[in-house]
Amino acid sequence: IKMQPDGDLVPAFLKELPFALTGDQRKAFNEIANDMQEERPMRRLLQGDVGSGKTVVGALSLLKAVENGYQGALMAPTEILAQQHYEGLTDLMAGLGRVKLALLTGSTKPGERQIIYEGLADGTIDIVIGTHALIQEQVEFKKLALVIIDEQHRFGVEQRATLQRKGHHPHMLVMTATPIPRTMHMSLIGIRDMSVLEEAPQDRQPIQTFVCEYNEEMVREAINRELARGGQVYYVYNRVTDIDEVAGKIQAMVPEAVVTFAHGQMREHELERIMTDFINGEIDVLVSTTIIETGLDIANANTMIIHDADRMGLSQLYQLRGRVGRSNR
Repeated sequence: IKMQPDGDLVPAFLKELPFALTGDQRKAFNEIANDMQEERPMRRLLQGDVGSGKTVVGALSLLKAVENGYQGALMAPTEILAQQHYEGLTDLMAGLGRVKLALLTGSTKPGERQIIYEGLADGTIDIVIGTHALIQEQVEFKKLALVIIDEQHRFGVEQRATLQRKGHHPHMLVMTATPIPRTMHMSLIGIRDMSVLEEAPQDRQPIQTFVCEYNEEMVREAINRELARGGQVYYVYNRVTDIDEVAGKIQAMVPEAVVTFAHGQMREHELERIMTDFINGEIDVLVSTTIIETGLDIANANTMIIHDADRMGLSQLYQLRGRVGRSNR
């Protein structure tokens, strides 16, 4: 599906943006736009540190498809991440007026789900953001031209291919914060081209990383320092068996704080409730396994303590570090 170079939505979106794009964001979008103007399908990886602004580049790419009369889909690995993308893109595109977005996840109610199915099939929905729910058999698009996969390492090859097959050779953009060597992304992911975001947005503060032996007093001080300035804390502990005891110890250290624990063996609705409470600032310290490593965008949580960091892989630590420093604090 060959796109035309000059549309109306991309310039209008850039005019409405409350901040200027970084040089890397402009370069990456130009590379994507040039790919989408070719007659062969784009296969591009967008790699950038957490918080470097991949979502805005993705939004521009989706709008390029829409201004050409086509539809776009963005698939994320968790409901919370899909919800955050939906809310973020809805806010960013609010000034454009004529772009219709929808959110499709496992929690979407049957009546609403049917309306979304119909809107995708008749083309009245321009952009859909969702989880694995997007690859269900009932989902049909009228003219899908762009597929964006966020946190691609959380999806299997067949899952990505299933979404692609819902269009006629659509363009594909894969986004990740995990550094992937070029040889690996070509051979294992089957991606042809690569764009990299190395500049951080101007208001971001550098993230300081410290390695130290466990010291209860240091933990207490770090938590109290963050809570005293109105922030929230992640405490990462990667053993489910005694995570409740660890949360109890943290609670005893900071009795005034609201401390809760979360892990992947919890029921989905319970986990969603805890994450939502943390996002809304109702939890001060979240003691969690590495289920928080991708997607959470909580500007108010800027201290993370990782217990037994040597038990985790480099990619996990990289993703975990990206949960903090997501604002100008």
